[in-house]
Amino acid sequence: MSFVARLKWFFKDRWGSYAIAVCLMTAVSLLSTIPPKMIGNTIDLMNKGTLTSSALNQTVLLLVCLSLLLYVMVYIWITTLFGNSALIEMMLRGRLLKHLTKMTPAFFQRNSTGQLMALATNDILAIGQTAGYGVMTLVNTLVGASVVIAMMLSFISAKLMIAALIPLPLLVVVISKLGGKVRTRFIAAQESFGKMNDHVLESISGIRVIRSYVQESHDLNAFDRMTSEVMDKNKRVSILNALFQPLISLIVGVSYSIGIGYGSYLVFQDEISLGQLISFNIYLGMLIWPMISFGEFINVLQRGSASADRVETAFAQQADIQDALEPVRIEVPTVIEMRDLTFTYPTANHASLDRVSFRLERGHTLGIVGRTGSGKSTLLKQLLRQYPIEREKLFISHIPIENIELDQVKRWIAYVPQEHLLLSKSIRDNIALGKPNATPDEIARAIEMASFTQDIAQMPEGLGTIVGENGVMLSGGQKQRLAIARALLIDSEILLLDDSLSAVDARTESRIIRQIRQERAGKTTLITTHRLSAVSHANWILVLDEGRIREEGTHDELMLLGGWYKEQWERQQMEASLEE
Repeated sequence: MSFVARLKWFFKDRWGSYAIAVCLMTAVSLLSTIPPKMIGNTIDLMNKGTLTSSALNQTVLLLVCLSLLLYVMVYIWITTLFGNSALIEMMLRGRLLKHLTKMTPAFFQRNSTGQLMALATNDILAIGQTAGYGVMTLVNTLVGASVVIAMMLSFISAKLMIAALIPLPLLVVVISKLGGKVRTRFIAAQESFGKMNDHVLESISGIRVIRSYVQESHDLNAFDRMTSEVMDKNKRVSILNALFQPLISLIVGVSYSIGIGYGSYLVFQDEISLGQLISFNIYLGMLIWPMISFGEFINVLQRGSASADRVETAFAQQADIQDALEPVRIEVPTVIEMRDLTFTYPTANHASLDRVSFRLERGHTLGIVGRTGSGKSTLLKQLLRQYPIEREKLFISHIPIENIELDQVKRWIAYVPQEHLLLSKSIRDNIALGKPNATPDEIARAIEMASFTQDIAQMPEGLGTIVGENGVMLSGGQKQRLAIARALLIDSEILLLDDSLSAVDARTESRIIRQIRQERAGKTTLITTHRLSAVSHANWILVLDEGRIREEGTHDELMLLGGWYKEQWERQQMEASLEE
């Protein structure tokens, strides 16, 4: 089966516990056939008038002891089997999260957040149910039915058994037809559930925008349509699920009728005794659960297989960026150099960077300015290796970046993006994200460098203040300074500031820049910004336009050049003087 093949790594590792559970389930099935035989024998003794009180007491005592033994055995196999079910869910969720942390942005463009959440919740839950409940139903079907049929053959009547089991082959036809349809409809329901997750995430994260544009009703109507679609597709699955048990019960009921009718005839013909007929009907009743289990097994297996295929498809997708077979190890990034690099996003039709070149020595600062959409953020992302780039176009310490280990490059860099990721934790926890073992003095120093000290002092709980989901309790400027403090705390070799001072006033920006220059002397910094005062101190400045370098030089050289940089500088200085 494809399900077993996809999860053979788990079954191979846990075969011992599965063997114990299956052995105990088999033993339970075997022992469960003893009471009907004892009951039948007792009834025959009563019918003949030879039943004694000692024999009855012995029978009752044996039944009580057997019940206690079965209770212990059932408890052990249930905890063992369903413990494996919970374990595989935990392992798969851990593997999925680990896999997601290694993926590049292109992966998340192909897979929406809602679909990934559906994998981590519904799909992995379905796999866990198959690895636990599915195994239980399979063993009950195979072992339970085999043992009961063997008892019928051995102690009752082969003719009666064959007659009673004539309707049961219809189960195979019914289950095979329904099983394939369940799989198809379940996959469609899971995809619909993922789309609903996407809508919920977008609505919650954008609730302030939705309310500001008075679109609550429109959003609710769209959500109602989506939930109705999810409900309809799950109802289609439920309809098929609901057909399993009634059809199986109907077929088993027909078998029951044959057993009672034909069995009574055999009693009148003295081919079997009354006690044997009662034992046979008890055995036939014991066949109902194995038959239902078979339908449950096919149902659960179809769901588990569909979910295993979806999870396996996610695992099969590899990151666009892979380490070199023999990566070069560099201790310190002495020089960053870009040589005629051209870059186009995977989903774009034109280049975002066009033949960009620069050289940045360790300890220097590079300023990157230009109009919106000119490629400033894209240039920084090349150092983060989020997308594949041309070989031998970007060098660190004269080594192509693709030949350097990914983790080593990441350890060199502290990145402050335009969109800040803030956890729903305290300010202290958010700042210490990159260095959880940071001392209070180190955190205080990073906060001071980010000019965030006074803001925290005015908060009721100080560093212990919970910022809310994605920093909802903070202003735009406070979010930026918290993110800057987080980056400065780790004291990295390379600092990337991607328009990270746009929400602070000019004086605060000046203080932050001054602190960075003092504290990061001898280390490399790259700053993209629209406010030119943030890069006027830089050792070299690039002016980008449509992905190309239109101007470059120091602040003084660009002012003498008299181009776009000078024009923007004078306009911004005039605006600043008017504000003052």
